[in-house]
Amino acid sequence: MHSSVKTVGNQRIMEQVPLKTIVEQQGSPCYAYSKAAISDNFLSYQRALASRDHLICYAVKSNSNIAVLQTLAKLGAGFDIVSAGELERVLMAGGDPTKVVYSGVAKTADEMRRALEVGIHCFNVESESELRLLNKTAAEVNKIAPVSLRVNPDVDAKTHPYISTGLKENKFGIDISRAFDVYQQAAQMDSIAVVGVDCHIGSQLTDITPFIDAMKHLLVLVDRLADAGIKLHHLDIGGGLGVCYQNEVVPSLESYMDALAPLLEGRTETLIMEPGRSITANAGILLMQVQVIKKNGDKNFAVVDAAMNDMLRPALYDAWMDINTVATECEHNAIYDVVGPVCETGDFLAKDRALSISEGDYLYLSSAGAYGFTMSSNYNSRPRVAEVMIDNEKIHLVRARETLEDLVRGEQLIEES
Repeated sequence: MHSSVKTVGNQRIMEQVPLKTIVEQQGSPCYAYSKAAISDNFLSYQRALASRDHLICYAVKSNSNIAVLQTLAKLGAGFDIVSAGELERVLMAGGDPTKVVYSGVAKTADEMRRALEVGIHCFNVESESELRLLNKTAAEVNKIAPVSLRVNPDVDAKTHPYISTGLKENKFGIDISRAFDVYQQAAQMDSIAVVGVDCHIGSQLTDITPFIDAMKHLLVLVDRLADAGIKLHHLDIGGGLGVCYQNEVVPSLESYMDALAPLLEGRTETLIMEPGRSITANAGILLMQVQVIKKNGDKNFAVVDAAMNDMLRPALYDAWMDINTVATECEHNAIYDVVGPVCETGDFLAKDRALSISEGDYLYLSSAGAYGFTMSSNYNSRPRVAEVMIDNEKIHLVRARETLEDLVRGEQLIEES
């Protein structure tokens, strides 16, 4: 299930490094990522799309560490960004700006100018207001802005409501019933070049059917536009393919492409995909240490040094994530809720788990490489944890643990009058 961690003897290892070595060397808690797993997951997309012109744009929001981005850039990845900060991270990591698509519902003029300056591949425009601002901004800097409209096809992705993005009730995209008219407007604008269409219906999808439904809606629009003299050069079908956290049956990329193939037969548009979670989630873990074991009535708690500020998914989405000991055990001796030290009842990482543990033992949370560190915070004035990249037998520190000085950087006391 979790390809980045293997069991050898009585030790769990990532690539060639025991997890215990990582946490003892780098401290607890910390995130660890497998470079090989990230690479293999990306290359699986390249292989699945090898038969047609394509661009794989990694969704930076899922894990934005510059060493992760560097690993993918060296493999030829493009990048899907949603902020100016993510663009700068991509550039720092050696990413090619001509392979960057810029998503997001509230791009500012300053962000647009920077993206135009570096020459990104495309803006995924989410509203008519954004289109007008982009046209105005591009004109001011004597640039032509390449544009794809993000179309909302009103397709139910059947995923968690917080990560569903393709319904009319969601904030994303332009209603597909309006899209044709908005494309016609865009085609008449002096500083806009219409190049594609974009659609993203949600995250953690484990059923191919919504993807196929969305593509069918898109292709009707694309052909109608072609009949009106507006030829699109790419089809961006978003990301969203799920991963296995517990016992989800996740379709293979090959089955996804096989299902799309009849719809795309004979078409010449470049296919763009924006995977994030499926590249990084199961390539990473969060390591932690048991601080206190306590019992309240019939309830057992393992209080660890990681918390909801380090990994928000269980508290925010009620997400199930696998948790295990770093050293293998013979049998489980109790059922625990694994909780953190933050002063919130919602501060939990796992509930009702069978574990054989003692105070001082190390645990690891699986599938933590996506929406883990990138969603972390300093709540309760907790420094954010270290991140490491494992490459065969090497441990690379790719983000230092924050210090107390980091916590108050930029703050200052007021002068007493």
